[in-house]
Amino acid sequence: MRQLRHLGVTPIILTGDNQRTAAAIASMLGTDYKAELLPEQKLEVIRALATQGPVMMVGDGINDAPALKQATVGVAIGSGTDVALETADAAILRNRVSDIPALIRLSRSAMRNIRQNVSIALGLKGIFLVTTVAGMTGLWLAIMADTGATVLVTLNALRLLRTYNSGDARTGS
Repeated sequence: MRQLRHLGVTPIILTGDNQRTAAAIASMLGTDYKAELLPEQKLEVIRALATQGPVMMVGDGINDAPALKQATVGVAIGSGTDVALETADAAILRNRVSDIPALIRLSRSAMRNIRQNVSIALGLKGIFLVTTVAGMTGLWLAIMADTGATVLVTLNALRLLRTYNSGDARTGS
């Protein structure tokens, strides 16, 4: 929970369990909760939360499937039901809730990388389009630059593997 809060995520427990059980778990984790929820009620809570911003729902059962589908990102826990796994956008296969912060960090890194790659590719294409049309560079140099841009964005994307393998994505270190 500490890692999630550090990432700017506000966790809330939505459960079909009774109030007392939910309160005890939420107290240990230091988070809010809503208990004794039916699948339709979970869905309504997700819809309400989505009006405030993106929502990630993590679930493992048939009762979670509608809310997983409604959330901005649905994540199924690997030992969950087939319905939850089919409905979710992503799955955590090792049945460890502690993998959720790592998933968020890796996703954010991937989005940053995609934005960088698009900027690099379009920037180089734009530069060589202008310089080629202006007669400052030849067509072959522009083609070479385009190939070079492909190499640059590929190498930039490969940095994600280094980040993940070094433990950053898993532990936040």
